[in-house]
Amino acid sequence: AAAVARRAGVIHKQQRVLIQVNCSGEPQKSGCRPGEAMALAQQIIAQPELALEGLMTIGPLDESPEAARPAFQQCRALRDEMARSLNVSLPNLSMGMTGDLEVAIEEGATLIRLGSALFGHRPER
Repeated sequence: AAAVARRAGVIHKQQRVLIQVNCSGEPQKSGCRPGEAMALAQQIIAQPELALEGLMTIGPLDESPEAARPAFQQCRALRDEMARSLNVSLPNLSMGMTGDLEVAIEEGATLIRLGSALFGHRPER
């Protein structure tokens, strides 16, 4: 957080940020662990060059969109608890992609990623 804040300060900008939380627990996914998110939020809030706007997560890799629901529920609950505990507004929840967007919206997503719906599936490597 401090490195991003320093860079934002150099260009005299307040950078809007989301914390990526690995709610699926999958090792190939990036993001902090749910138990680390509160401390990271406190670090971000302490930086005047940063504006914490919410959380983001990616659901587990699974054929069933319903498999993502627990991760999305956890992310929403974490965001709600964080907002209450830190007395801040965290309006954004970025969760859900083309395959699980309906579940993400049902669970409170304010931002979704629709790459495959717009551009088709990525070619195999």
